[in-house]
Amino acid sequence: MKNQKNSSLDQKSATEIILDSIADGVFTVDKNWDITTFNRAAEQITGVKREDALGQRCCHVFRSNICERACALQKTIRTGRPIVNQAIYIINAKGQHLPISISTAILKDDQGNVIGGVETFRDLSMMEELRKELQDKYTFTDIVGRSKNMQQLFDILPEIAESDSTILIEGASGTGKELFARAIHNLSSRRDKRFVAINCGALPDTLLESELFGYKAGVFTDARKDKPGRFALAEGGTILLDEISDISRAMQARLLRVLQEKTFEPLGSTEPVKANVRVIAATNRNLGQLVKQGSFREDLFFRINIFRIELPELRERRKDIPLLVDYFITKFNRLKNKDIQDVSEEVMGLLMEYEFPGNIRELENIIEHAYVLCRSGLIETRHLPAMLCGKGKFGSIPNKRGVTLKAWEMMHISDSIRRHGGNRIAAARELGINPSTLFRKIKSLHIELPDQNGRGRKKI
Repeated sequence: MKNQKNSSLDQKSATEIILDSIADGVFTVDKNWDITTFNRAAEQITGVKREDALGQRCCHVFRSNICERACALQKTIRTGRPIVNQAIYIINAKGQHLPISISTAILKDDQGNVIGGVETFRDLSMMEELRKELQDKYTFTDIVGRSKNMQQLFDILPEIAESDSTILIEGASGTGKELFARAIHNLSSRRDKRFVAINCGALPDTLLESELFGYKAGVFTDARKDKPGRFALAEGGTILLDEISDISRAMQARLLRVLQEKTFEPLGSTEPVKANVRVIAATNRNLGQLVKQGSFREDLFFRINIFRIELPELRERRKDIPLLVDYFITKFNRLKNKDIQDVSEEVMGLLMEYEFPGNIRELENIIEHAYVLCRSGLIETRHLPAMLCGKGKFGSIPNKRGVTLKAWEMMHISDSIRRHGGNRIAAARELGINPSTLFRKIKSLHIELPDQNGRGRKKI
């Protein structure tokens, strides 16, 4: 009997060793959809520890876009047919959308009875990142944020994309105006056509007019052939008029005619050209204020201000800073072939206190700067730009060092639990972690819970 028990343990140990040596993630479920096996690669890809995953429903661990309505493993068990290399998205432990490919199969016992299922999955992040670098295409899932103001934008973004109305995006430099414009385009019915962006503030009127509307051969000395403008290139798609607040009133009048009549005339042409283009305008200034000052046409303002999106500055969404840091670390690890694990607690404290006059673009530059100096492991303060450590004048941080990573984590968890009326399950869902992980953090950080548990009952 003892030998049989030892043999069973040896077999289990051998199975775990084999599974942990596989580069792809592997997990198994029983007939109740509870996870029974979770290998090391599955831990690395999802960011979920094995002990946290075992015994959990697989949908709670992976939070995939197919979990609720089109579970691949459920389909395999129901039909008996395996699924091979289906591309899906999951949400990892850090709240990031992660592209993976999955393959499924049925698990049977020695008598041929179905006892569950097995799924292998492969991280497609590197392939996805390279594809985006080549195609310069971004989607809704590339916009990182869990703060309340960002979630409000996420909620309405699909509806905005479905319409064909002109959109005005206002936000400080570096807040991601072009990224939002691209996301709207890629969520819209125009996604198969081109997205064309132009910085209106970077060109004088004569050049801007030819860039927007093109010109006919012979209109200039060197114009030997027709040149299509940006509106022609964006036909059927979307055009982003960035920094629209910087164009002259004369050019504003030209744009107004295009928006009203849906036509434009290339320079040197007498025939109007139809424009089937969705227009998104962007600016880092308050257009309404410019209208009052008389520097921006009121009629054009009303024409482009059909729907307005105001992007918050990074200092207004500080709880997104750790998410963005992790996003950029993951991105640069792939692109620069390094293995940076995280930032130190002191670095995170500095970033949480910094005002970020350059917003998200500045944060990305800070992380990229650190990558030049940091070979592996943690990004330390010595890897940061001098101004971030208080050694420079512009944007330097006050002398206080009141926000450590631990203090920030306590504040973030407490705030989420309080917002959900003490409901720890709802708070864990918002934070992007397993309930068991949240309970463990509450205990280790000594977080005081509210009297209510979020379900109308007193806490025990």
